[in-house]
Amino acid sequence: MSNLKLAAIDIGSNAIRLQVTNVLEYEGKITFKRLEYVRFPLRLGQDVFEITEENPTHRIGAERSAKFLKLMHAFSLLIELYEVDDYMAYATSAMREAENGPELVEAARKKYGLDIEIIDGDKEAEIINNALFNMLAEDKVYVHIDVGGGSTELNVIVNKEKVNAKSFPIGSVRRLNTRLSLDQVWENMNDWIRTNIKMKHKKVTAIGTGGNINKIFEFSRRKFGRPLSLKKIITIRDFLGSHTLEERINKLQLNPDRADVILPAADIYIAAMKWSRANTIVVPDVGLKDGVMQMLYKKHQLPVM
Repeated sequence: MSNLKLAAIDIGSNAIRLQVTNVLEYEGKITFKRLEYVRFPLRLGQDVFEITEENPTHRIGAERSAKFLKLMHAFSLLIELYEVDDYMAYATSAMREAENGPELVEAARKKYGLDIEIIDGDKEAEIINNALFNMLAEDKVYVHIDVGGGSTELNVIVNKEKVNAKSFPIGSVRRLNTRLSLDQVWENMNDWIRTNIKMKHKKVTAIGTGGNINKIFEFSRRKFGRPLSLKKIITIRDFLGSHTLEERINKLQLNPDRADVILPAADIYIAAMKWSRANTIVVPDVGLKDGVMQMLYKKHQLPVM
């Protein structure tokens, strides 16, 4: 098969993404060329994680539900127009916690023919790992930290094999919006890291995935591929925190849906690195959509890259 068009849909708690990729085979070489990328900041988690008088249950509200279905309609049209051969669509933390998540998934299927799977944190981490493993060294111990809007996935990888993993209900949007205490979640995550990383491995390198760590990396002005020190991340976090939300948007040119969540996300990365004694973090700029592309690629049995 010399030409294959694939699409990945990532329905996150902060934003929803569609990527269409053309997989080309020429003279025995496989090339992934991005044809389309759409990111829409719908922030489903704002409804699900924040319990108010107007929204007393964990439901996606009527306004966001309507926008979600419109967005799925748009995505289905793009998939059709690009003549995509195959796609996968996954929904993560906000959708799996929303009482009406399955209803919205079923509505998207009936109205627009989109098959969406709501996945748990373990599968989310496994999919992202599909895009990571080729980048890892054989003789190193890594803690993979993926901070999303609603959850944080931690993976311990030794000699390119995942030896342990855990999903925690703490993320950038949840920390920003919830009025409930997350102290117990912090304690649970600290205990898990201490038991599975700190007490077992002396030298650990962190891997960071997620939109917020990618943006923090941009502020570091490092060349792609170079690791960031924990000290540098703390410096950037303090720099961002010294600006008001309005200044982060207008002066630092952050998108509004990034400007408010980047600080709570940074705190999670910093805490996880401190607790695991990881002094540096590698930021490969991959996410769920990239792991989905790897899964689709393997499914269609193209030659190994």
